[in-house]
Amino acid sequence: MAEALLHRVALPMRISFDHPAAKRSTSDSLVLRLRLDGAQGLGECAPRRYVTGETTGSVTEALRRVPLDKLFAVLRGSSPADLLARLREEDFGAVFGIDGGSNLLCLLETAVLDLLGHQLGLSTYELLPDEGQGPAPARLPVSQVLDLSLDVEEFLDTRGPFHFVKVKASDDLARDLRTVRAIRGRLGEAVPILVDANMSWTAEDAVDWGRRLHEAGAAYVEEPLPPRSWEQLRALRRESGLKVMLDESLCTAEDARRAVAEEACDVFNIRLAKNGGLLRSARLAAHARQQGLGFQFGVQVAEVGPLINAGRALAFRNPDALTVEGGQSDRFFPEMIVSPAPVVDRTANTLSPAPGPGLGLRLNPSAREWAALRYDEASGHWRALS
Repeated sequence: MAEALLHRVALPMRISFDHPAAKRSTSDSLVLRLRLDGAQGLGECAPRRYVTGETTGSVTEALRRVPLDKLFAVLRGSSPADLLARLREEDFGAVFGIDGGSNLLCLLETAVLDLLGHQLGLSTYELLPDEGQGPAPARLPVSQVLDLSLDVEEFLDTRGPFHFVKVKASDDLARDLRTVRAIRGRLGEAVPILVDANMSWTAEDAVDWGRRLHEAGAAYVEEPLPPRSWEQLRALRRESGLKVMLDESLCTAEDARRAVAEEACDVFNIRLAKNGGLLRSARLAAHARQQGLGFQFGVQVAEVGPLINAGRALAFRNPDALTVEGGQSDRFFPEMIVSPAPVVDRTANTLSPAPGPGLGLRLNPSAREWAALRYDEASGHWRALS
């Protein structure tokens, strides 16, 4: 028997998260459970219109057009080990005959890989390609994010220890300069500081603002200009002293190639939902490494389960990342829809790998209220759930 169950999850957040591109007070994710002949897999995407142009609504409609009978036929058509070997070499969309946006592919791919992990008795970390970076560390440090809802002094007093700091920029450069100076003054020179401008700068101001932030103590700026402003990004890198991290400009492999050719960045921000899932993201990390660039593993604000553990598996497979964002699901959500709930060790601000099999998660009873659509093999159709 084969079945798919789609959840449209809008969990209220205990605290909001503010940055120049959006303010968020609820989650906005799709969670997909696939069941096939006794095995199951969980997937998630977190579409954001300002990143890829996708929304939960548009991804839901795209999913309804996917021929799931063919997807299940591919899953049944070869052994799990053979299918995994093929996925490591070929694009997920090509293997399953699916043409869609990054979030649709992420939703389906994470569910399929989780299912294969259960069938093979392997963790998601073990499913991913080995890029020769050596054994996974026991723990990974995570960055701490100061968004616009939190005062810098409270942040410094309550969110340590600090390994890497991301500051969400405001619309007031003087405020951002004070923030960076306060962090640098408290933490000294060892902790890198990144300012995430979320596309809010103009080409006219960028070099001057970047230079002033660098003088205040920032080392990196993330996506300061409208996406794919290659010439202006190159000038910013050369003239301000800041290193440039790309996020919204980096959604596809073609974006990555263009950014390198244009000398427009120093670091890739890799996030599973915008980059089309685990395997495409792993290839982006490998490409950055080959080109002598850095990369970080980021998160979408308010991921609700499968994306969290999937991103962490990728981070442990690539421990040479500049930094890893652990997310704040433990702070945002009093109760999660998956068990066991992903956690960050807040005493050390580190992560441990999920044990598996697959993503090491299951839906718990609180997920039921978010169930929206069900597909069953017998009818071959999606049915709305009341």
